[in-house]
Amino acid sequence: MRGGKSFPAIPLLTGLMLLGWPFLVGFGLTHNNLHWLLPLMAILLLCRFYQARRNAGPLRYVIQSVALVGIALCAASYLLKAHHWLLLYPVVVNLAMLAVFGGSLWTAMPLVERLARLREPNLPPAGVRYTRVVTRVWCGFFIFNGSVALFTVLHGDMRLWTLWNGMIAYILMGTLMACEWLVRQRIKKDA
Repeated sequence: MRGGKSFPAIPLLTGLMLLGWPFLVGFGLTHNNLHWLLPLMAILLLCRFYQARRNAGPLRYVIQSVALVGIALCAASYLLKAHHWLLLYPVVVNLAMLAVFGGSLWTAMPLVERLARLREPNLPPAGVRYTRVVTRVWCGFFIFNGSVALFTVLHGDMRLWTLWNGMIAYILMGTLMACEWLVRQRIKKDA
């Protein structure tokens, strides 16, 4: 990563690993392969952490925090030989996202407004109000999703944990994004 050059494979690999976290953990637990998988996951998370350091975007600290937590969970799981630590990763991600989105509501410019201003620097007052509502909706999603993720950990059923955290949560997130996009288009059209 010298001279400001990046390796495009790193974000792709780390992104795929994070999307596939439930399946990797499930595979590692059922096939007793976590002894080699955990160090690999930790290394990819470390790469993600350093890659995010160079990104000046609004989510930089979230990405770094979540990567550090993932590394800590991998290390705790590996050193303590207690692999239930890995199951907490989706819970921690939702808590981190809730902290960032919710915390931004107490600032002059919530996170969704910051992201919207990247595309539309002169956001009208109605757009500013809308982004505040969208930020609250995402906070509600993170509370709900994190709560269900925690339930799946406490319930102890790996199939349920993998199904929720590896598929259902992503479907719900994608549905929320699509619905928000449709609502935003409707509001822009009516304005």
